[in-house]
Amino acid sequence: VQLQASGGGLVQPGGSLRLSCTASDRTFSSYSYSVAWFRQAPGMDRNFVAAMHRRGGRIAYADSVKGRFTISRDSARNMVYLQMNSLRPDDTAVYYCAGGPSVISSNLESQTAYGSWGQGTQVTVSS
Repeated sequence: VQLQASGGGLVQPGGSLRLSCTASDRTFSSYSYSVAWFRQAPGMDRNFVAAMHRRGGRIAYADSVKGRFTISRDSARNMVYLQMNSLRPDDTAVYYCAGGPSVISSNLESQTAYGSWGQGTQVTVSS
């Protein structure tokens, strides 16, 4: 399955962006994949941001984005979103969507659990 992320851009501190991720087939519509967002800032490792288990039973967020970011799925459009509010300069990074059919609920935060990755979309928060 190929994933494609989009929606990045330049935004001022305190602003909002919505990232989108689509799959090459009906993966997100069928709820067969758990989905996640990770990000990588310049010179840093790629880190977990948010994830949703395929059965919808657990949603996880990194502490740094709790209360500001929301992950969601639109099965009709076969899309996964990351709504980002109250953006801060330290949110600047390349954001990647990821998906996997066999991710267990307790392992949503692990990069190695996901076999499909999008190409990344740049988010820059700056005045």
